[in-house]
Amino acid sequence: MIESLLLAVTRVSTYFGSQLLTGATGFFFERDGRLFLVSNRHVVLDETSAHRPDRLEIELHVNAENVAQTAQFSIPLYRNSQPLWRESGDRAGRIDVIVLELERSALPTTLPMRAFTPAHLAVDLDQFEVGHSVVIVGFPLGFHDTFHHLPVARQAVIASAFGIRFQGQGYFLTDARMHRGTSGAPVVARLGSEGDGRSGLPWALLGIHAARIEADSRDIDQDERLDLNCAWYADTLLALTG
Repeated sequence: MIESLLLAVTRVSTYFGSQLLTGATGFFFERDGRLFLVSNRHVVLDETSAHRPDRLEIELHVNAENVAQTAQFSIPLYRNSQPLWRESGDRAGRIDVIVLELERSALPTTLPMRAFTPAHLAVDLDQFEVGHSVVIVGFPLGFHDTFHHLPVARQAVIASAFGIRFQGQGYFLTDARMHRGTSGAPVVARLGSEGDGRSGLPWALLGIHAARIEADSRDIDQDERLDLNCAWYADTLLALTG
């Protein structure tokens, strides 16, 4: 059996027509019987770099007995020139998180996927504090187990006061060496010692990894990277899926 956390995450490829553009990460979130793909807004639209894909492809495991068997599932990003994803903002501006609702009837019927739910969101913020160990699961530079089509995990720690919006923005910081391709990855913390993670999904969903952060004062000739990253608080999913 495969750890449930790995089956809640999927590889995302962005396309314009048949042209492959970029790779990223997404994960599944379920609420009231509806299934959503979660990723970053800059994965589907980045005005600064003129990144404008018109569809995504995600990779789905389709056989619980043979995890190496997968299928590509294409998701359009527009209908009648209108975006199909949901995004939101707050008093500080746009939040770099989107959700796309998936049509269950269009998905393969034999999916061993797992999905986070509102029950996985952190309610007691005092459980987590600066220095708390977290895991970020994704596809850094597209790297993954290409035979079993599974993501990899990076260890990280919470690097800012959890529950307090860093610089007034809707995210907290993590300390980990991250790479392109991990945009949209879930940031999770283990929930106690219940189970072995292979049947349920015993993880708290704390955030959605978005990007590295650098100090404005960094001298690229003298200073190493900070290896700090922003992760948008996962409770934004309640607004996006409501």
